[in-house]
Amino acid sequence: MPRLKDKYESEVRPKLKESFGIKNDLAVPGLEKIVVNMGVKGAVESKARVETASRDLAIVTGQKPTVRHAKKSVAGFKLREGMPIGCAVTLRRDRMWEFADRLISIVLPRIRDFRGVKDKLDGRGNYTVGLAEQTVFPEIDFDRVEFQQGMDITFVTTAANDEQGYALLKELGMPFRDRNAEGN
Repeated sequence: MPRLKDKYESEVRPKLKESFGIKNDLAVPGLEKIVVNMGVKGAVESKARVETASRDLAIVTGQKPTVRHAKKSVAGFKLREGMPIGCAVTLRRDRMWEFADRLISIVLPRIRDFRGVKDKLDGRGNYTVGLAEQTVFPEIDFDRVEFQQGMDITFVTTAANDEQGYALLKELGMPFRDRNAEGN
């Protein structure tokens, strides 16, 4: 069993159940899935960029990404409908827990001048964090990186609202910025 899942089952779930006064175990907020999305800059000029980003995303997540295609043509961007423009992975079950554990305990602390992530959720208990480059993951070999590529990581929870979603992620160890600190 993944370490973070074990922590959720033994510590976080009972704590959330008590703090929100939830009687049913299935109503306690939990992680449903994690979606990692890379929109590839320069994909219009070079299809190889999408393949490279897809390779890096597969290394980071341990799962083969799906290539995302443009839904509409946009002349200003020289973009035609159906062109590959990014890639994404949806993680569930044990892979989701292992990825979340690596992200929280290894990757985020490796970011230069890291002071925590913003504490703004989407209104339905879900949370998205953006990373500027893929090289913060220890699995990525610096020598093989052809270009810096950012990504969005979305934590989809079963929380009823932002308060429950925030409490869940905070208990799992998400390093949120201090709410009282300036610049929030």
